[in-house]
Amino acid sequence: MKVLITGGTGLIGSAFIRQFSDLHITVLTRSIPKAKALLPATVELIDSLDQLPNLDAFDAVINLAGEPIIDKRWSKRQKHIICQSRWQITQQLVALFASSQNPPEVFLSGSAIGIYSDRGEEVLNETSPLQGHDFPSTLCQRWEDIARQAEPYTRVVLLRTGIVLCADGGALAKLLLPFKCFLGGPIGNGQQYMSWIHYQDLIHALHYLLTEKQLTGAVNLVAPEAESNRVFSQTLARVLHRIAVIPAPKQLLKLAMGESSCLLLDSQRVVPEALLNQGFKFKFSSLKQVLVDLLK
Repeated sequence: MKVLITGGTGLIGSAFIRQFSDLHITVLTRSIPKAKALLPATVELIDSLDQLPNLDAFDAVINLAGEPIIDKRWSKRQKHIICQSRWQITQQLVALFASSQNPPEVFLSGSAIGIYSDRGEEVLNETSPLQGHDFPSTLCQRWEDIARQAEPYTRVVLLRTGIVLCADGGALAKLLLPFKCFLGGPIGNGQQYMSWIHYQDLIHALHYLLTEKQLTGAVNLVAPEAESNRVFSQTLARVLHRIAVIPAPKQLLKLAMGESSCLLLDSQRVVPEALLNQGFKFKFSSLKQVLVDLLK
C-alpha cells in the first residue's frame, strides 16, 4: 500500500512509520534534512504538495499535520497559526483528491476530542451533538468540515484523537518531572475526565482504519475507559512511587496559560464506540497498565 502522510515527523506519524515498515510511505515535511535524520531511509520525502499534480500514485492519505496546540499561549497570532496549519493543508489535499482520476481509497484526517468542548460527566460517542463555541471546538469543526469535502472522491475518516500517552513526548512527558519531584497532583478540582490512548493502540487503530471500509466519518481514538484527572494523577503517582497531593489551582493555571488552560480543565468523557462496534481490540485499556508499560 502506498501512503502519503503529512505530519510524518511528529510523535504519532514517526511512530506509525517505524512500526509499519511494510507500507510504501511518502512524507510531506517542512524540513527534509530533519526528516531524513528521524525517519527510515526507505521513506520518500517531499517538502511541498505543489510537487504533486494529483494523488493517483497513492492508495491512502493520512493527514496529521498541524502546529502544536498547547506549547504557546493563544494570542490572536498563535490561534491563526494553529488554524491555518491544519485548515490550509487539508484544503490542499481535498483539491488534490478532486484532481485525481484514480484517487486514494481512504483519507484519514486529523481532529481531536476537543471538538466536544467541556461536557462534564456526559458520555460522548461519535454521534453526540457538537455544541461548543470555544477555540478547540470551532478549530476542529472547521477542520472536519474541510476534510469532508473529499467525500465525493474517497472514504473520509475523521480522527478525533484523545490525550496520547507516550514516554518520549506529549502530555505524559510534560507531567513526569513535577511528579518525580513530588510536586504532582490533581489539576483544578480533579473531576474533569481525561480521555487517553496508548500511542501503540493509536497507531494500530490508524493501520486498522486504512482497510476497514465500514468505518467512515468521525472515529474517536481513545481507550474504552476515560478517567478523572484526580484518578489519573493518583495512578501516575503510584506507578512512580510518589504521592500526588499538591493541586494545581484553576485560577493559577488560567493566569499562567490564559485561554489554553481549557485543554487541562475541560472534561471530555469520550468512548470509542465506532472502533469497538467494528471489533477493534485495544491492547491497553487500563490506565495503570498503560503507565506501567510506558514508565517501567
